Amino acid sequence: MPEGPEVNLPASGSGVATAVAPAHGSTPLLVAVHGWLLSGRLWEPLEQELQGRLELWRPDLPGFGAAQRPRGLQPSLVSYGRWLAEAVRRRAGTRPVVLVGHSLGGSVALHAAPLLAKQLRGVVLVAAGGGVYQPRAFARVRQGGAAFLALRPAWMASLPALVPWSAPLGAEDRAARGLLACSTNRGAVASLPRLVARLAVPSLWIAGSRDTVMAPRYVRHLAGYCPSHRFSLLEGAGHLPMRSMPHRLAALIEDWALEEGLMAPGSGGQVSPQPLQGVQTELQSEARPLS
Repeated sequence: MPEGPEVNLPASGSGVATAVAPAHGSTPLLVAVHGWLLSGRLWEPLEQELQGRLELWRPDLPGFGAAQRPRGLQPSLVSYGRWLAEAVRRRAGTRPVVLVGHSLGGSVALHAAPLLAKQLRGVVLVAAGGGVYQPRAFARVRQGGAAFLALRPAWMASLPALVPWSAPLGAEDRAARGLLACSTNRGAVASLPRLVARLAVPSLWIAGSRDTVMAPRYVRHLAGYCPSHRFSLLEGAGHLPMRSMPHRLAALIEDWALEEGLMAPGSGGQVSPQPLQGVQTELQSEARPLS
């Protein structure tokens, strides 16, 4: 796999290049990575909920949203993980970071994690699980994804009324097909438990009790390979809790960040001391052995 081209770094939710490293002391920058066919806009409600307490950067992955895929960047989890790590270094400078990945974006974040070394202070995975290869189920996912890409009315992505929801319509075909195929092949699925087992930073795994795309049991399964982690089940949440219940998701992330010493109580604002409602949390200190 080639090392990849120069990174064209988009600003939060846009295609404007930037390489700004804000001075925020030791408070980490949250880097939110969207899932398949989506864009950085996915995280807007969560960004607003965290405003004044934790800074969140939500780039568009290459080929999605407003970001073009640079020539030479292969549509694979390894290449996108490398791109993300370089983009994070360009954006954050030496500032510590926490990767926040949703669904397939969680796989990209896991591939980027080891490349960030000591700059990485934590990982949050939302509706991101797996590590179990299921040939028939994955074949259906690939077939369904290919059918959608072939039949989608891409021209509608430019309609003003649809702009907030146009990411699936405007995603680059090669990037979308390549990442879907890569993420569901046997090798990529087998690599996830190994990446999780090597995490040397605190991790928070979040699943929605009503998620029909990534069932909670698969999130819990992959989290089990992590030496020490926190698993939280959001009652009533589906696959997109950052859209349906951003306040509860923000509270969950802040509670974890406080517990892990990633932010000081009251930093940048008032953090609610009230117990989290509608959340089941499990702590694990022993990892599932790799097969």
